[in-house]
Amino acid sequence: MTVIIKPALRPENTHFSSGPCSKRPNWSLDALKDAALGRSHRSKLGKAKLADAIELTREVLQIPADYKIGIVPGSDTGAVEMALWSMLGARGVDMLAWESFGAGWVTDVVKQLKLENVTLRDAEYGQLPALRHVNFDNDVVFTWNGTTSGVRVPNGDWIADDRKGLTFCDATSAVFANDLPWDKLDVTTFSWQKVLGSEGAHGMLILSPRAVERLESYTPAWPLPKIFRLTKGGKLIDAIFTGATINTPSMLAVEDYLDALNWVKEIGGLDAMIDRADRNAIEIAAWVAKADWVDFLPENAHNRSNTSICLKVVDADILALDAKAQAVFAKKIVALLDAEEVAYDIGSYKDAPAGLRIWAGSTIETSDIIALTPWLDWAFSTAKADL
Repeated sequence: MTVIIKPALRPENTHFSSGPCSKRPNWSLDALKDAALGRSHRSKLGKAKLADAIELTREVLQIPADYKIGIVPGSDTGAVEMALWSMLGARGVDMLAWESFGAGWVTDVVKQLKLENVTLRDAEYGQLPALRHVNFDNDVVFTWNGTTSGVRVPNGDWIADDRKGLTFCDATSAVFANDLPWDKLDVTTFSWQKVLGSEGAHGMLILSPRAVERLESYTPAWPLPKIFRLTKGGKLIDAIFTGATINTPSMLAVEDYLDALNWVKEIGGLDAMIDRADRNAIEIAAWVAKADWVDFLPENAHNRSNTSICLKVVDADILALDAKAQAVFAKKIVALLDAEEVAYDIGSYKDAPAGLRIWAGSTIETSDIIALTPWLDWAFSTAKADL
């Protein structure tokens, strides 16, 4: 085949990793100059910054006033597992899984907590489980956006208003780029390093009044380590949700999160963030429609992520190769782009089908997506010519 000539235009920002994700446009270390370094997180200054982070989160995401928002350790994983260990076991559980992280929560619930009344509703990469079959008499655990599959739930309409159980939503690669229906979500988690492109290690835990009621009325059968404890004497430790963190946070990371939240406000808030991600996803879809060698991993366009775009190679010659050779070919595309310093970290997740995964979230400029796609064609043609 004819190898495509290298494109002349390069993305200005080559960071397309799906986590940690790209910083906001025009970010620099100068944004952190006011960080409370060398100060206690329990000092007046430290507590003020943590409280600001919580209230800015509420403002930007339009979270109801009666919902609790806490900064917790361990990134999104810490927030999810804190919720699962603290609240599950009061009733049956429906576990939804269609990619790696959702499958990880299933492992937690079945093999670690060893809950018995668990219904697994799973699907292969690229698909969603049948949402209409979910039993909302049970607690329901799901990811809003499958970061490793590029499949998201289309909306919250499938979640019952009269549910008896709680909904536990891992929203880490969806929040800030999707309009989340807070009235449908009882426990919501995310981490700073995804759609905002901020720093890792810290998670956010958002609780509805129903979730707080569960915490105050139910004690799990297993012991809880200190880092998971949200109640004391049968009452919510309310200080956690006003800035008194369970363990010591990085005040440098807190400052970076504040910078990211203020940037969101400056560009027009949540609507602007959703629009930025949507426009990036539209550009990639337009390119895929023209390219004959690549397609989306998600089969249903209505369920495709607007942040973690997962692609598969569908060229007939490549599909004729065995699975190992196909994976090697996909890695060759990634390596070529890395060597050209055009796009970093766009290989599919280690447990996902071989292919590409391009972060198109709100911190990515659409102009960089437009500049990237011709390079993808070049890398494919170059890799195929070497076969």
